Amino acid sequence: MQENTLINKLSDYAALAIDIKAWGKELGFHDIRIADAHADMSAVESGLFTWLEKGYHGDMDYMAKHGTKRTRPAELEPGTQRVISVCINYAPPAVKNSWNVINSGDQAFISRYALGRDYHKVVRTRLQKLAEKMTAEVGPFNYRVFSDSAPVMEVAWAQKAGLGWRGKHTLLLSRQAGSMFFLGEMYVDLPLPVDETVGDYCGSCSRCIDICPTQAIVAPYQLDAQRCISYLTIELKGSIPESLRPLIGNRIYGCDDCQLICPWNKFAKITNENDFHVRNGLDDVSLLELFSWNQETFETKLAGSAIRRIGYTQWLRNIAVGLGNAPYSIDIVKSLQARLHDSSVLVREHVQWALHQQNKKHSN
Repeated sequence: MQENTLINKLSDYAALAIDIKAWGKELGFHDIRIADAHADMSAVESGLFTWLEKGYHGDMDYMAKHGTKRTRPAELEPGTQRVISVCINYAPPAVKNSWNVINSGDQAFISRYALGRDYHKVVRTRLQKLAEKMTAEVGPFNYRVFSDSAPVMEVAWAQKAGLGWRGKHTLLLSRQAGSMFFLGEMYVDLPLPVDETVGDYCGSCSRCIDICPTQAIVAPYQLDAQRCISYLTIELKGSIPESLRPLIGNRIYGCDDCQLICPWNKFAKITNENDFHVRNGLDDVSLLELFSWNQETFETKLAGSAIRRIGYTQWLRNIAVGLGNAPYSIDIVKSLQARLHDSSVLVREHVQWALHQQNKKHSN
């Protein structure tokens, strides 16, 4: 009798897993898989600690704060048995060709994931709705939802769940969707059946490594964040190292080069999510126009955007570097000169550097 009850429970959880995946699709997730929260993550842990020891995390002190909680869900959320991993496409429709923007020195390139609304809120809201559907079906259970919002090794857990594999650029790759999608997780105390992992399909390809403007991918699957343009323009709060500034080009928020060159992104899906569509023409805008924004314009136009989180000072710092790298223009020089006495020491430093770069080009 007890054995039959156990079988029935397992059958119920298997049916629930099927329902969860169907509900996830209805909520806009393009894939949803389940991993065992007690899976062997020793290799991931070892890799994380080695990465930290090498200082590749730069100023991201939060990466070192939580120890094994990143790879042991029950230490972060006691009782966790499964990790439900989800992904949602973000490639926007009718977007200006990325390479055309990158190769236009006076234009501003913004990573395509940041052209719409802040994904953190969108993904977490959808996961919360999924949890509510689950609660309505099975009654109260313990859970917690995440989207780049807590010490969770998102890519590692997505890989364990079978959403894809970690590419040589360290992002998750899918044979069906490339890498242009956001990840989210739900920790649950339900013993759901788990999904199988998938293989690594990078093969001998090294395009992402070869194209990185700052050579931040120091070896396959190893990223020195201190050299990564996404780190330099978003995470780094202080001065951008002078040696790296010319390599940043016109990338003022993030960098997509390793994704743009990846053959698997020919399978990237255009998003159906209106929140991720281009806002304020940020896919095709000049550096000068963005540099002319005052703080009020910055706050207003970027309300609800992930970009707003870096703040106005970093925004100007990043654009100043882009202007320094742009082809010589008297309009650029005048715009930079107008900010030589900015209230921020950080902005003034980068403006002075940019003016020097512009003057060198003019004299040549």
